[in-house]
Amino acid sequence: MVSSPQWLSRYLAGQREQVWHEQRQLGSTIRQHSELAEEAQLVCDEMARRVRQNVEVIIERLSVDGYRFHFNDDEQSPMTPHVAPTATADEQADWLQERFGAVPMTLRSWVRLVGDVWLVGTHPQWPTSASADPLVIELEGSVHPGRASIRDYFDEEWNSWREWQADHIEAGVFVLPLAPDRFHKDNVSGGSPYGLVLPGGCVDGLFVGGTTMPFVSYLDWVFGQEDSLGRRNHEASGA
Repeated sequence: MVSSPQWLSRYLAGQREQVWHEQRQLGSTIRQHSELAEEAQLVCDEMARRVRQNVEVIIERLSVDGYRFHFNDDEQSPMTPHVAPTATADEQADWLQERFGAVPMTLRSWVRLVGDVWLVGTHPQWPTSASADPLVIELEGSVHPGRASIRDYFDEEWNSWREWQADHIEAGVFVLPLAPDRFHKDNVSGGSPYGLVLPGGCVDGLFVGGTTMPFVSYLDWVFGQEDSLGRRNHEASGA
């Protein structure tokens, strides 16, 4: 019987960094202890709720300021910046785990509680806004309703990587593509998509996007490091 580390209550009390550190230190072994895994998932769910609140606050304020969300194409086709999890979000989370093996708990929480986010856009007084590397995370494909299934896209990327890995020792790890890189967001030629390393049995996954860091650390950076936009405005909390 493993004693409870009180992760959720400590997280709610503001000990976010310490809680994430302790969970990362356990690596994938955390899944061997059901009590710890359940409590870690509760922390991940709370993180996702806070992220969603941050996203909603940012979208509201940008819209009021005249920011226009659009696709990264020549026409700058209008886009819905946030689509909440669909009725099949739990099914999508299960499919990801079945298809790629263990997936980080933070990824499962995002699918179930945040939804798809696309903050690419422009503002008439911010000429470089699209090149500022705005947040994009797509796990259900719901911000692109007319496009092919995102599962097919993930499958194609996975199969291509496995074929490449079979012939190339230097193939490296598989990165599930979740967002265009900062250049493609600005509709110019760029590099590989941003994404999460899979399989990943730890609580938090490794996010590859220009550099490699824990997914939650990337989100903290997006929202203004640990003193997030939401905390400064007293309307939402950091991850």
